[in-house]
Amino acid sequence: MYKLLIRPILFWFDPEKVHYFTFSLIRTLSKIPGISSLFKFLYVVEDKRLETEVFGLKFKNRVGLAAGFDKDASLYKELSDFGFGFIEIGTLTPKGQEGNPKKRLFRLKEDNAIINRMGFNNIGVLKAVEKLKKNKGVLIGGNIGKNKLTPNENAVDDYVICFDALYDYVDYFVVNVSSPNTPNLRELQEKDPLKLLLQTLQTLNLTKPKQKPILLKIAPDLTDTQLLDIIDIVMETKIAGVIATNTTLSREGLQSENKEKIGGMSGKPLGKRATEVIRFLSEKSNKAFPIIGVGGIHSPEDAIEKLEAGASLIQIYTGFIYEGPVLIKNINEAILKNL
Repeated sequence: MYKLLIRPILFWFDPEKVHYFTFSLIRTLSKIPGISSLFKFLYVVEDKRLETEVFGLKFKNRVGLAAGFDKDASLYKELSDFGFGFIEIGTLTPKGQEGNPKKRLFRLKEDNAIINRMGFNNIGVLKAVEKLKKNKGVLIGGNIGKNKLTPNENAVDDYVICFDALYDYVDYFVVNVSSPNTPNLRELQEKDPLKLLLQTLQTLNLTKPKQKPILLKIAPDLTDTQLLDIIDIVMETKIAGVIATNTTLSREGLQSENKEKIGGMSGKPLGKRATEVIRFLSEKSNKAFPIIGVGGIHSPEDAIEKLEAGASLIQIYTGFIYEGPVLIKNINEAILKNL
């Protein structure tokens, strides 16, 4: 129904406006008695065999919602009714910011992809915390970044502010230094600044009553040498794991008219490279740390491929937009068949 009826209507309109309209619609529908239960009946797969423990956390299933969809932690409860095992909010920054000028979100329908140059638009970490205080049982990841106007030499301070603010309200943290849409952000993926950032957060983590898992989200555009550096840094700083991957700057093989738009590309064309990165990290590290696989998951087969490549968990974003919530159900059912 979604792909035949709902998606064609939504795709007539501006992607960013559709995003906020859909949020409002889901929020309104979920307030109607019985609708939340209906969503769960249609999409949630309940089975003890789907449960898994990764970096000390218990997940109802392996399928999560990637960061960028619910940036402000405004719809995590309602979205969890579609069967997600966990929801990652953000990217959040210390101060709220508008992000890049519109238009900044583009569909590539022929490629089942999206290009975005949102630029960490969010309400700010403290306002998001107020929304997270209402959480009742949804496993939440907190994706954190720096404000656009913060120079890289002061970037660590922004991540520390977000870490402290979110500590009591998220189950794990994701350090985002791999978005292509904040000027010079990806320079923080270089070995020395990245090691400093992660070590600072780990040192802060050790001062807390209970340590929270810290993960690093990396770009798919890194070279093998850079990926080996990532492995060394993860091992040295003892962070919990890696999310592979963020959006790509590559436009190889794209057909859509929007393919030359500036920004990071997500969706089906990213799938192969994301899987390559997952497999490389898993094999070269001898499976030393968990990996959350994300990028180009539009079918159960795509999800299984990521898991077989070495991912412990997976996340979807663009696939959720193109395929609808039934994708989550289909992936979980496929995982059960592959047990």
